[in-house]
Amino acid sequence: MKRALVTGGSGDIGNAICAVLAKNDHHVFVHANANVTKAEAVAKEIRDAGGCADVIAFDVTDPAACEQALGNLCEQGPIEVLVNNAGISIDATMAGMSYEKWSKVIDVSLHGFFNVTKPLLMPMVRKRQGGRIINVSSVIGITGHRGQTNYAAAKGGLHSATKSLALELASRNITVNAVAPGIIDAGMALGKFDPEIVKKVVPMQRAGTALEVAYLVAFLASEQASYITGQVISVNGGLV
Repeated sequence: MKRALVTGGSGDIGNAICAVLAKNDHHVFVHANANVTKAEAVAKEIRDAGGCADVIAFDVTDPAACEQALGNLCEQGPIEVLVNNAGISIDATMAGMSYEKWSKVIDVSLHGFFNVTKPLLMPMVRKRQGGRIINVSSVIGITGHRGQTNYAAAKGGLHSATKSLALELASRNITVNAVAPGIIDAGMALGKFDPEIVKKVVPMQRAGTALEVAYLVAFLASEQASYITGQVISVNGGLV
């Protein structure tokens, strides 16, 4: 049974990813920061369904906290599947955006990726059995969007980091990919989009679901995806 860590596992998309990975015979570590109670509920639901899950709590923006928590986690064995799913959005036009709004989004989505991934790399490499790193991004990192310069910068940076890290780890049989959801009726976007507008802008005429994102993540975590690395794959119903 492979050990998988899903950051932001207490959110809607993270919850779905945890559930699908658990069904695919992974021991899932459901990460949370503020929503530990919700993460416990996610883990319990997995266990009640016959899967294996535990909760781990730390702030992805705190490098020391990440080092300590992940060091303790790796004492029991390396993480073989890492899903960097934690992220936030704080929207404002650039002219009216405070430094705090800019830096907080970058801190969680981009610095968080570094803070979590780096401590897990050498344990993953030393096992010599390959591994999977999957970064959950956004279509906004591809297209940009008015009022989301900070979010687009964070996700665009994550795409470039994904491609560079994939090159560094390819010879170790560790794949690194990004999943870029479009309009998904879950998490931060839940209930925010008028269905009529979605019909006009999305060729498939509907929003996606958290499970549709989770199925792609699970595929990239599988042996069937062993030759896919350095890619940014969007789940967007034809939006881009």
